[in-house]
Amino acid sequence: MPHISFAQVDFNKRPDDDLGNVEDEFQEYFFEALKQKGIENYDRAVDALQKCLNLDSKRPVIYFELGKNYNKLKNYGAAEDALKKAVSMQPDNEWFLDELYDVYFQQDDINNAIRTIKQLVKYHPDYKEDLAALYVREKKYKQALDILDELDEQYGLSEARDAMRNDIYSITGNADDRIENLEQRIANNPNNEENHLKLIYRYSQTGDKKKAYKAAKNLLNIMPDSKFVHLALYKFYLQDGEVDKAINSVKIALNSPEINADAKAKVLKDFVSFVSKNPEYEADLVEITSQVDDNKDAQTHSDLGQYYLKAGDKVKALANFKEALKQDPNDFKLIRDVLLLQLDMKDYKSVVAESNEALELYPAQPILYLVNGVAKNQLGQNNEAIESLETGIDFLIDNPKMEADFYSELSLAYKALNNITKSETFAKKAQAIKAQQ
Repeated sequence: MPHISFAQVDFNKRPDDDLGNVEDEFQEYFFEALKQKGIENYDRAVDALQKCLNLDSKRPVIYFELGKNYNKLKNYGAAEDALKKAVSMQPDNEWFLDELYDVYFQQDDINNAIRTIKQLVKYHPDYKEDLAALYVREKKYKQALDILDELDEQYGLSEARDAMRNDIYSITGNADDRIENLEQRIANNPNNEENHLKLIYRYSQTGDKKKAYKAAKNLLNIMPDSKFVHLALYKFYLQDGEVDKAINSVKIALNSPEINADAKAKVLKDFVSFVSKNPEYEADLVEITSQVDDNKDAQTHSDLGQYYLKAGDKVKALANFKEALKQDPNDFKLIRDVLLLQLDMKDYKSVVAESNEALELYPAQPILYLVNGVAKNQLGQNNEAIESLETGIDFLIDNPKMEADFYSELSLAYKALNNITKSETFAKKAQAIKAQQ
């Protein structure tokens, strides 16, 4: 029960007139109401409070408690009437107004909610934030932004208000206002790194790369030790052909403990993509990746594996795929890439062992049976190859190329077993499929 109720009803006072019995009866009903509300018997609480009213209708706390119980019962009309009566008796009681505001809010009666919360704003800034949120619901964005500006000026910036402000900018699509607000914040406090970073991001989002680049260089000038600015600078340097500066920014970003792993993975992925088109910088890639072994996630290793595969370095490609697989052992694409690369590198024993393990995870994937059969054929395990291939082909659906591969391997297996008839049958099936493609 709010403290105000105790101030209004002194139940410890001994009555000194003929109304002593009435006061005792009132106390009994009032505390019964509080007890019933506490155990969520709101109907019984209302009954007890009505009996209190019959004994004394001049105590605002009774109407307040009635309003709360009616609110819980979703009897909003009765709740509103009771709480308005309480407010009329004590117009400046914050708790009465707050409960009345909740009644209006529960009914989505935004106009009355706004009218009520305007009476509450003098008590706590949170009410002003609620008022701003109500203005947003009513699409009164200018009024909402004005309140947010007032609160920022009075209490400083807050993440919650910034989130609301950004929601408004996103709804209205007014990028200029958003940028203007950030520029003003930077003018007021040039050493706030976060505002600089937000401005860079907003310029980039609107497609104004020149201003984003200028904002990034401005941040670097004001805060030369900033690490986060390099998350933007390396891209701009690469676009301008300033590769040495870009490499330096990449190194700073990847070696900064302040920057999270996801952001570092994005930086490394971009640099891998750059080097794939500019292989003369591979030495820099090797140096950079060697520095950040502890920070490379599965996706980064996978991207590096694809890079080295395109570059023709199968050993490094396989090493990175396997590192990725250690971090994400159930990733089917990684499993497939490792097996195909090992098959290409003629590591047949590893293919057999690892494809057997993979089939326990993915028993309906035909590619796993195919690579398993190919490897067993190469190892001279032709009967086992036939068993694997015949099982796998039953899972194959609408993939003529793979079907032809299955038949070709079955032809090889039967030929090795000197079963020429079956070998030729499967060879013809493979040729027929290839002829249709």
